[in-house]
Amino acid sequence: MKRAAQNLFASFVIAALAIVPAYAQSTSEPQGQPTSQNSQTSGSSANQNSPAYVPAPAAKPQEQAPHRTATVLRSESSLVRIDVEVTDHSGRPIKGLRPDQFVVTDDGKQQTLSFFTYEDIEKIDKAGPENANTASVVIPVDSPTPVSDEEITARTRDRRMLVLFFDMSSMGNEDLRRARLAAEKFIASQMSPADLVSVVTYGTDLSVWCDFTNEKEKIHQALERLKPGAAADLSSNLYAAAQEGEYDVSGYTGAAYTPDETEFNVFNTDQKLAAVEGLSNVLSDIPGRKAIVEFTSGITQTGEENRTELRAATDAANRADVSIYSIDARGLYTTPPGGDATTDTATGTSMFSGAAVFKQTDQRQDSRDTLSTLSGDTGGKTFFDLGDLSDAFPEIQKDNSGYYLIGYYLSSDVKHDGSWRAVHVKVKVPGAHVRFRDGYYAPRDFKHLEEADREQQLADAIHAQDPIVELPIAVETGMFRIGNNQVYVPIDAKLSATALEWAQKHGKREAVFDFAAEVRAQVKAAAAVKGASPFQLPVAQLRDTITVHLDPQRFEEISKANLEYQGGVVLAPGDYDLKFVARENESGKIGTFEEPLVVPPLPKDKLSLSSVMLSSQIVPVEQSSEVKTKTQGLKAKLAESPLEVNGERIVPSVTRYFTKGQTLYVFFQTYYPAKQNFDPTSLRAGLIFFRAGLQVNATPLFGPTQVDDKTRTASFRVSLPLSKLPTGRYAVQAIVIGAGTQQAAFGRSYLALADAVPPPNPAAAGPAQSNPQK
Repeated sequence: MKRAAQNLFASFVIAALAIVPAYAQSTSEPQGQPTSQNSQTSGSSANQNSPAYVPAPAAKPQEQAPHRTATVLRSESSLVRIDVEVTDHSGRPIKGLRPDQFVVTDDGKQQTLSFFTYEDIEKIDKAGPENANTASVVIPVDSPTPVSDEEITARTRDRRMLVLFFDMSSMGNEDLRRARLAAEKFIASQMSPADLVSVVTYGTDLSVWCDFTNEKEKIHQALERLKPGAAADLSSNLYAAAQEGEYDVSGYTGAAYTPDETEFNVFNTDQKLAAVEGLSNVLSDIPGRKAIVEFTSGITQTGEENRTELRAATDAANRADVSIYSIDARGLYTTPPGGDATTDTATGTSMFSGAAVFKQTDQRQDSRDTLSTLSGDTGGKTFFDLGDLSDAFPEIQKDNSGYYLIGYYLSSDVKHDGSWRAVHVKVKVPGAHVRFRDGYYAPRDFKHLEEADREQQLADAIHAQDPIVELPIAVETGMFRIGNNQVYVPIDAKLSATALEWAQKHGKREAVFDFAAEVRAQVKAAAAVKGASPFQLPVAQLRDTITVHLDPQRFEEISKANLEYQGGVVLAPGDYDLKFVARENESGKIGTFEEPLVVPPLPKDKLSLSSVMLSSQIVPVEQSSEVKTKTQGLKAKLAESPLEVNGERIVPSVTRYFTKGQTLYVFFQTYYPAKQNFDPTSLRAGLIFFRAGLQVNATPLFGPTQVDDKTRTASFRVSLPLSKLPTGRYAVQAIVIGAGTQQAAFGRSYLALADAVPPPNPAAAGPAQSNPQK
């Protein structure tokens, strides 16, 4: 399959806006015969409307269609949940406390508790066999079927939720065997009736092997799947960049060049921390305290490079009420000074100065520092140098034997800037020991996101499987050939102005928009790989940031209309998937659109037709001073878009909704075969209008407005007044024939026609304006 070119151009139609009602915010009309809104057929003759040839002066919209505000579903929560352990001097839980005995401060300000419960896990732990609740309990960790909070709360009441998390990317064969044996011992002899256990692994991706359950057999089946693999060799904790005060000792390999592993491990560490963050986000849907018991052989943080992801993982765990307990799967081990047989020999004087031995100590400590940070900042603990890894479980169970779950709502004046907010909990009980999370990161709204986070948000939207509908958008695509093996695909998106938020700066209104598109090709795996599944390969991308500045008068005009973005890509014949994302940067609202694209090969011996493009306006090609476009990445330059003729550009109607007061512009191209005796001037085209399956109107045949012998392309542009057509839904069929030949091509598009909106009556508005009460 031939690769496609990069994106071509992008523009923002602001000088002459399409006046389209805001309720047409869906994608284009279905690719089938529309149903009629009027059961009566028109009695118009086929030649009633004579075509007027284009190019013509740009037509300004004559009527203003009604608009309405689109409903956008958004969810934001300022709820802060904290689990608090209260014990006496001997470590036993103190039960029966009241909400008024707790004093909670958030960033120094005392909070009013909104809810207060006690999870008495010890009650089930110490219940006798006759009173123990041994009924089977299963809670999905990540289920496509939603489960209500009430149902989950009922199942987890007074239960201890433990996630056995195996970091397969860091553990070697011996470490993995040691971790598995410890987990099996815990399930067989240490697991209590109050425990609900889940099994999750991370190798190259995050996998849930067992949901929360108290059924030991299901947990054993998941643990039996733990086998060493290639993921264990992805990284080494022996290649961390030396920090200040540490030693950097290189080993002799006999090679002329020794690669620096630091950059790879920066990425690898970020991936491990992202896995912890992702698991915490999944667990956030389950109310109550959760404990992640992570078996790992260390996570090496290479300086400041991983600090952002470490903070994100910690923040996600605290927001999800998750505590992380890290168990070093290397256990109790020692290494001979200078290293064992698995370590390269140190060079220079490092063996004699002691630098090699200090480097060993630094490496071990570096691989544990991040684990200590994760556990300490989330209310958990770390377990290093254990001869038997299962010794950690009794202490973890004791840490989670009972807790108060309290919550409060942040006041409206709290800035959502992502800053750290310290939390302190005091209990009015003499001698009580209180253990709680010491803070969290405040919610961060779009205005306070860093540039890297904003770009990541767009990337996540591009690759998200589910659509995002915060910002209503409608998208229209087409296909126009620019060569034997290349097709120009215009991408036109319309944004509802009623859903936009404009900033006011220096007496003007400003709006900033980000647009991104990615076209992925369906690629079949190599034939030598039996059973391999097809995969998607990105072949074309668009990325534009457009800033619009409007004075007050222009803003009054624009705020009642819709805004339209125009971009395009060049593709080779093949099967593709298009994903388009638009974001309004004042509120951060995002809208996505996705559709398959099938680009057929160019027929060699017969006529073929492009998309039939419908429009209600033509605008000058030159850029407006009100609009500034910033393009990121490479951009191929197309000398002239097929939609641009003589300095004017046809603005496609994305919603294909027209009023009777408008003029309909129709544009299409035909591509004729490379035959010596074929005369392109003999080509004739016509339009036929169908409503409810019946022909109601047609134009006479007309010739092409432009012929390009080099690309064997004939272009047709025609304008038609819509005032004489009855309202309803129409199929517009374009027909091109070669006079004196047997060549013909057909294309079809659809439109909806409504009555023109009458202008406001000043006389009717006069009495209302004279009444000061209105």
